[in-house]
Amino acid sequence: MRYTHIFIDMDGTVLNSAPGVTSSVAYALQKSGITPPPTEELTCFIGPPLLWSFANFYGMSEEESKKAVEYYRECYSGGEIYNCLIYDGFEELLIALNKAGVKCVLATSKPHIYANAILEKKGLSAYFCYVSGPEFDGTRDAKSEVIAYAMEQLGLTDPSKILMIGDRDHDTKGAAINGVDSVGALWGFGDAEELLSTGAKAVFETPKELMEALCAPDFEAF
Repeated sequence: MRYTHIFIDMDGTVLNSAPGVTSSVAYALQKSGITPPPTEELTCFIGPPLLWSFANFYGMSEEESKKAVEYYRECYSGGEIYNCLIYDGFEELLIALNKAGVKCVLATSKPHIYANAILEKKGLSAYFCYVSGPEFDGTRDAKSEVIAYAMEQLGLTDPSKILMIGDRDHDTKGAAINGVDSVGALWGFGDAEELLSTGAKAVFETPKELMEALCAPDFEAF
């Protein structure tokens, strides 16, 4: 395999984080004076940076978005942070990649403090050599910045040796900005058109299908 490092998105790729995220978004909207829509309409918040999401989906100003993020974190850190499930087959994928000698890196739009806590709680920390995510103040909010920061911290100078796995277009776009190949996770919250039109080399229906592709004896790169 040409890839020495595989960068992996968290929400919608490793974890189905819909229960905790949507309930926290609903709480933030309610506190902001907005009646929350049905839960299924809030899954658009899963993955992208929260400041961007509140501004783009609800037309909030920068100040209003920042306040909504505060409300969100009030609920999320209060217990909803662990209201998530590992996707079937994803831990097996991580085990197989580790066994093959590939380094797994978490590249998430979730603040890295939250991400590390969740990985520890779910028993996944040992599979990742590094976790890259934003700071609470918005530093590295864009996925392209999260990827670039991980590359810098790990001393990775050849993007052709990195593969990004994610379920939304900000994953594929962020990878492309850094010259990194990407593939789409259709078990998450995006769709094939969204992912392929923004740079994904391929899309996969399940973690098992992706594992079979990556771990095939003759596999080199996408």
